[in-house]
Amino acid sequence: MKLYRLAFALSVISVAILTAGCSSIENKPKESTSEKPAAAAQPQSKEPILYTGQEAFNRMLGLALKWSPDAQPARVESVLTTETTGQDGKSAIWRGYFASPARRAVKTIVCSGSRRPDAPPFGVSTEGADGAYNAQSAGLAFSQYLLKTDTDKAFAIAQQHGGDAIVKKDAQQPITYVLLKDRKQNVPVWYVIYGTSETDRKGIGVINATTGAFVSAGK
Repeated sequence: MKLYRLAFALSVISVAILTAGCSSIENKPKESTSEKPAAAAQPQSKEPILYTGQEAFNRMLGLALKWSPDAQPARVESVLTTETTGQDGKSAIWRGYFASPARRAVKTIVCSGSRRPDAPPFGVSTEGADGAYNAQSAGLAFSQYLLKTDTDKAFAIAQQHGGDAIVKKDAQQPITYVLLKDRKQNVPVWYVIYGTSETDRKGIGVINATTGAFVSAGK
């Protein structure tokens, strides 16, 4: 069955990484010399926080709407890391692209639960400079309210349509997710990709992100 072609090379949203940080220091009262020394602070956990696609989307949407009240999602994708295979529909890092007609721009927002030094800042942050808003980005935008099916469910459905056989062959098979609008149905769909990218994959399942219905599968 002929699959929908993934738009992995969106020129309108090719941006450089932008990171920013801030710190604050609280004023503390002087301790008496007779007091016992304070207990050492507990080391911060390095364990990542894993998010499903919809959990990450909701976090990114809040920042997108602060950037521009008319912002609409144009693409959401998981970022493959060594912290999870993605087989449960979760990832430590998600990236979203939001289009704003009013600003005539596309903003890239990242939701990161990774604490690795090479990962984007922990939490939700913008990334890079704004991209250009054009006919292509406008055509990819869809209503936030149409996303009703999460990636854990999309993965379970893809498993029922050929994915299970792939995972049985490789228990560590990486899974990546991309959310894009299907222009024929005019709804967003989840692409459940059994591989690290569109070109390096063992298979793919396409799931309607509004109804949760199976759309297609193949290699």
